Amino acid sequence: MDPKQRQFSIWYMFIALWGLMLIQMFLPSFFNPTEIPYSEFKEAVAAGTVTEVSVSTHVIHGKMKDDKNFNTIRIEDPDLLRNLAQRQIKVTGVIESTLIRDLLSWIVPIALFFGVWWFLLRRMGQSQGFMTVGQSKAKIYMDKETKVTFADVAGVDEAKQELEEVIEFLKTPEKFSRLGGKIPKGILLVGPPGTGKTLLAKAVAGEASVPFFSISGSEFVEMFVGVGAARVRDLFEQAKGKAPCIIFIDELDALGKARGVGPMAHEEREQTLNQLLVEMDGFDSRVGVILMAATNRPEILDPALLRAGRFDRHVLVDRPDKPGRLAILKVHARNIILGNQADLETIAAMTPGFVGADLANLLNEAALLAVRRGKDTVGMAELQEAVERVVAGLEKRNRVLNKMEKERVAHHEVGHALVALAIPGMDAVHKISIIPRGIAALGYTMQLPTEDRFLMTYSELKNKIAVLLGGRAAEEVIYGEVSTGAQDDLRKATDIAKSMIKVYGMSEKLGQVSLERDRQPLFLQTMPSQTPADYSEQTSREIDCEIRELIDEQYARARGLIKTQEPLLRNAAQVLLGKETITGEELKALAASL
Repeated sequence: MDPKQRQFSIWYMFIALWGLMLIQMFLPSFFNPTEIPYSEFKEAVAAGTVTEVSVSTHVIHGKMKDDKNFNTIRIEDPDLLRNLAQRQIKVTGVIESTLIRDLLSWIVPIALFFGVWWFLLRRMGQSQGFMTVGQSKAKIYMDKETKVTFADVAGVDEAKQELEEVIEFLKTPEKFSRLGGKIPKGILLVGPPGTGKTLLAKAVAGEASVPFFSISGSEFVEMFVGVGAARVRDLFEQAKGKAPCIIFIDELDALGKARGVGPMAHEEREQTLNQLLVEMDGFDSRVGVILMAATNRPEILDPALLRAGRFDRHVLVDRPDKPGRLAILKVHARNIILGNQADLETIAAMTPGFVGADLANLLNEAALLAVRRGKDTVGMAELQEAVERVVAGLEKRNRVLNKMEKERVAHHEVGHALVALAIPGMDAVHKISIIPRGIAALGYTMQLPTEDRFLMTYSELKNKIAVLLGGRAAEEVIYGEVSTGAQDDLRKATDIAKSMIKVYGMSEKLGQVSLERDRQPLFLQTMPSQTPADYSEQTSREIDCEIRELIDEQYARARGLIKTQEPLLRNAAQVLLGKETITGEELKALAASL
């Protein structure tokens, strides 16, 4: 039913009920007998003007000699019947019917129960009725509705090449069947959130011009046992009827978690997963149905899903490199009016680790900033401000620091920058600011990498720790004591040192071993008493000592670098206090002038 028609029918129902209530309130006044007080009724009985009465539980109905009917309230009067008998007045009794009351006592609770049930079914998306509870909730996009092609996808060239074979099979299946070849039954897109896995699946459907069934893994699992399995069967039946087509299951980990683990089994989810496994075994890929799925947690999937014959092709959709980020920025910049000074290549270099969703959000933030500033185009200033907003958070100019705190933050941030400038090979310092951003950042120092890096050496990791500790070292050199401002720096430095010792085997004392515990999800972990120790208490003590020695060594190094540049630290902090933000080039110029 159309929502507007349903809304109108509900209003008509309310108007009708309101009309019935008005009729019930006012119509009886025209036809009901006259209401008289009990005292007047007694006087009429004594005067002999009453001809007959009928007595009920609460009301006395009567008739006068002039054929006038009346009602009065019954009162416990032991002399009433004797007076009526003396005047030879006809007396009858009335037994009140309780049928309506009894019916309502049964109907109202049942109607309330079914009303709550109907409301819950509607909230679950089953407003069409109970018989549709096992039907698939997949959204079906026909070939003309997808409107997404590989031209809308950038930065994942390797993944697109992997999927071109699927597109060719859907267009010309006889080309593969001629030599006995079979297309993979299932294709699993694996990668971090926001890298474009869902968009890539839609692009495959758009390129092949075939129907596209899209559903989330969580939509299979409901409160009723067996519903998920029924929806899986219905989904595959619909897909076979529209072959060639693509079935896409997003967030597969909600459905495909490993079975038989954890303290409690989830019967509904496991039944649904079993049905999916059966369907993937049962259908022939030659009919033209391709099953695609996406997840960012492949390590928790059931091994039966990943074996050959099911999801037998895994496509990595990873974070884009610099050329990939530039291509993504160009795609999302199609609908944005960029100024002549806007350099997307510089923005791509400023955003290592960003995924497609981050870059789309970045350009949107830049456009909103340009509108807020009353500009006709999006310039480089807005793009750089958007990068800082995404990386460090929104500016908090209303967060007013007192003079002493601002001075400490200025020395802290300049300390980071000076250590980064003093160590060869570190990322260039782009900007230093003491404007509070985000939730807790009172200032920040932004460094820009010159290129994407995939490996880090022992020396480079130590340099990173030294830069992170440069802010606290500067505070100690200037003020002789430290503050709580280095909390995030200490956490990051400790994480790097811990990974160096436990994961990367960069410890001279412990040797070339990995001492990292399994990073499995909580529901896959057994009871603590049953978990075997990865290493002894002695080894654990040595790890703690190694981490502390590494951090202490780099802190002493950062403090020594700051101490040799104390005049520059003081001057740069004063400049930063006056301008609130300085660039790396301005810091270098200030260093050259001293």
